[in-house]
This record gives sequence, C-alpha cells and structure tokens, in this order.
Amino acid sequence: MRTPLRPRGGRRRRPHGRRGTALRAVLATLVAVTALVLGSSVLLGVDVRLAPLLAFLPAFAAIFGTVAQTVLAAVWATAAVSTAYSYLSDRSGVTSLVAAGFCAVLGGLSVEACRRRIHREEELGRLRSTAAALQRQILRPLPLLTDRLLVGGLYDPVESDILVGGDIYEVVASPYGSRVLIGDVQGKGLAAIGTGFAVLGAFREAAYREPTLTAVVDALEDAVVRHNTYALGEGEQERFVTALVLGVDGATSCQAVNCGHITPHLLDGDGARTVPLGEPGVPLGLERLAAVPRTVAWFDFPRDSALLLCTDGVTEARDRHGSFYPLTERLARWAGRSVPEVTEALRDDLDSYTAGVHRDDIAVLLVRRTAAA
Repeated sequence: MRTPLRPRGGRRRRPHGRRGTALRAVLATLVAVTALVLGSSVLLGVDVRLAPLLAFLPAFAAIFGTVAQTVLAAVWATAAVSTAYSYLSDRSGVTSLVAAGFCAVLGGLSVEACRRRIHREEELGRLRSTAAALQRQILRPLPLLTDRLLVGGLYDPVESDILVGGDIYEVVASPYGSRVLIGDVQGKGLAAIGTGFAVLGAFREAAYREPTLTAVVDALEDAVVRHNTYALGEGEQERFVTALVLGVDGATSCQAVNCGHITPHLLDGDGARTVPLGEPGVPLGLERLAAVPRTVAWFDFPRDSALLLCTDGVTEARDRHGSFYPLTERLARWAGRSVPEVTEALRDDLDSYTAGVHRDDIAVLLVRRTAAA
C-alpha cells in the first residue's frame, strides 16, 4: 500500500456556505465598528471628529480579506462618513464632500492593494505546488522493496512561503546488498531540489556499481561538488547535503556512513534507542574541509528489528511551548508494531504534538529485513 502524500498549504475552494458566513462576519464587523466610532462621538460630544477613522476600514480589509470584502468595506466607510457629516454635523456640504472623497480614494487604493496581494499569493501558491510536484516526481513513492529490505515511511513536504525543502531518499538493490540513502539539502526551493536530484542520480548509479560503501559516498561527494561548480557559474550559491548511507547484506550487521546527518534509531524487543555510529563525517560537498576521511561504522541489525531514519523535520518539530519532539521516547511505544502501523502512529503523533503546524519537510524511512532475506 502506497503511503499517501499530503501536500500542505495549497489553496482550497471555499464552500458557498463558508462564503456566506464570512460575508455576514464582515458586515457584522463593519456595523459594530461604525456604531462604536459614531456612538463614541455622540457620547463624548466631539461632533463627528472620530468619523474619519472609518476611512481606514478598507485598509484593514485589504490586509486580511478578499477583493469583494474590501470593496464592501470601502463603500460602507464612504457612505458612513458621508452620512455622519450630512446628518450629525453642522459643517458645510463642502466638508462632507471632501470627507467622502477622501474615503473613496483611500477605499480605491485599498481595493487595488488587496487585488495585488491576492495575485501575489496565487503566484506563490502555483510556484509552491509546482516545486512540490517536481519533488514528488523525483522521489519514488513509499514503500520500497528489494530482495533484502522492506522500506516504508512517510514523506510530507511543507509548502510555505520559502518553498519546499530538499529532503531526499532512495533504496537500491545491488550485487553487494541493498543500499539506502536519506538526506537533506541545505536551503529551500527549486535550487535545493536541483542539488537533491544530482545526489539521487549519483546514488542510483554508484549504489549498484561500487563494491564499497565509502566508494558510493565518494561518488555522492563528487556529484555535489560538480553541481556546486555549475551553480556558481550560474550565479547561485553553493549547497551542502547532510546524508546517511546504509549497506545491508546477508549478515546480521549493517554498514553506515554518516555525512553529518541525524543518527538512526533501532527498534526491537527492548524498545528504541539511537544507533552508536561514532563521530559523524562532514556533509556532502564539504569533504575538502575535513581533517580525516569518512569511515564506515558497523552495528547490529537483527532480523526482528527495524531501523528508523529521518530528517530534521521530525527531530526539530516543536509544540506550542517550543519543546522539541521526543522522538526516542515516542518510538519506544511502537517498537513491536509493523512498518505501516509505526508510520501511521508517527504521522498522527507528530500532527498532534505540533497542532498540525510543520515548519520543515518531513521524511521518515522505516527499514526492515524482508522475509525472503
């Protein structure tokens, strides 16, 4: 069963019932503010000096509302100010006309500002959706299956004003065992997706060709360096990629090369715990700055256990008090469950913990050995 990809932040068509409710809410607000301003003028005995404040109602509507709501606020404010000067004031008709003209001009500017804001939001929405769709085409849907591994999990890109991020993952069956990659590209947007695509292409080729895991990582390093060289030539910035590469063969142990990524978690009958991989290496693209070369770490990966790999969208998720998500503690509750059950439990728990507000892309891989292996 494919893990559903749930885009966030897309524009949704509002039902007619909600539009009617919103219109009634706007009308109620306009009536309440008008009554408050004009009533205060009468009670304070200050003639209608507070009435011009109504001219700013369209400006507030332009910030938060639709064009139709802003037009309504502009017409209402102009009518209210004209009425106030005509019937509640002893001033001349010229003063009433000037006040009404000021309201009309400010209302027209507010309507245009609202139109431009909505147009800009729609442009950003289309760009976000395009980038997210491109990212989903680059990444294969989960779960993924090889002759040795079943890899489930979830991938949930956050479509925000800074666009989607560069979380990547891949699983390749090779003559040397199954290779697994999870990574996170520095930055956001299409440029980050381009860097991620370069890493994925290099991994899909090198994972099948190279006999050692360090050679696979060297190929990824070269791909990022080449991509950065091209990016600099195009006037873009260099980017690095944190990555974790695993190699699983017929043995009960597992190989890992950590390039500055989050340490994996092992789930078994004893609960959940982080896997000791030693000091992580530098991210991909920064090997020239490292004092020592990257090395392979070995750890036990029994057949009745599972490995959880993730990006910082999980570990840096926060609740409304700013506390980080307690991943290890929560995983201990689900150690004995199947891949789909752990995936769904983690998704629901993250949504509950953050109240549905995710600030970064979420990528999670849950790796188990297949029955055939």
